[in-house]
Amino acid sequence: MSLTATRPPAAPKTAPAKARRRPRRIFTSEHRTVVSPHHLNTLWGRRIYWAVLALVLVVFTFVFLFPLYWMVTGAMKTQEEFLRLPPTYFPSSWTLDSYHEAWELMGLGKFLLNTFQYAFGALAFTLAFDVAAAYALSKLRPAFGNVVLLAMLATLMIPPTVILLPAYLTVKDMPIVQLDLLNTPWAIWLPAVANGFTIFLLKRFFDAIPRELLEAAQIDGASAWRILRSIILPVSRPILGVVSILTVTNVWRDFVWPLLVLPDPERMTISVGIASLRFNMPQTTMTAALVIASIPTIVVFLAFQRHIMAGLTAGGLKG
Repeated sequence: MSLTATRPPAAPKTAPAKARRRPRRIFTSEHRTVVSPHHLNTLWGRRIYWAVLALVLVVFTFVFLFPLYWMVTGAMKTQEEFLRLPPTYFPSSWTLDSYHEAWELMGLGKFLLNTFQYAFGALAFTLAFDVAAAYALSKLRPAFGNVVLLAMLATLMIPPTVILLPAYLTVKDMPIVQLDLLNTPWAIWLPAVANGFTIFLLKRFFDAIPRELLEAAQIDGASAWRILRSIILPVSRPILGVVSILTVTNVWRDFVWPLLVLPDPERMTISVGIASLRFNMPQTTMTAALVIASIPTIVVFLAFQRHIMAGLTAGGLKG
């Protein structure tokens, strides 16, 4: 018997490493913008970016400020130049006679004093009652608090023109006390305080204040009033600034409601007073009166403008 050498079985052939199919990698960019950060880092990318940004800022600034410029300079023109077509963008002779006539002939000082009384009185009552209501709904958690909040928010769904007549009848003959509030500041102050949107804004801001601060104050023996005065109000300056702007501007620019509840010429607001005298005044004088009437609201906006975005976008506290 002959012995023959046997070869071991050959190993199965495998595909070369280069021939193996590798899974494809899908690269996704973290920056989903029109211009990539790589292009912005180049010299021309930065130049184009700043040029476009400057152009957008200039255009939007012009769009928003041109009506104000047109109103201010229009009151400095003569009546003939004011009515000229095509209009002139710069007065031929700069004069303040129209402003003087508007102040003297239309009695704007009296109307401004009345409107100041109504606007800042409404602001004082709003900060007193609406802040207390929002604080109670947010931190004190009374019984049926959510039901009360929903009822307040439901009033925002009703158009103001629908409740105009019921509100007028209520002011003319107050239920229970049987008082006539026409031609009194209360006819402006009470509807301004009953504002569900203001209470909702304040409550949302108060909800973001950590309860640990309040619990620490309660452990130290602070009452609810002391917590509101020493903790809640100091950190709520942004939202209080927003509420101040909204309340003052709403009362200042309102026309229909003061026209109904303040028929006495001695108690008219600035908007109603200007409208009542518009038939006997030149257009330049009327334009000057509108400029004077808009100055206080612009001053209030500039005083509180840094709190606007902070108050509307506040969602929490860092600590």
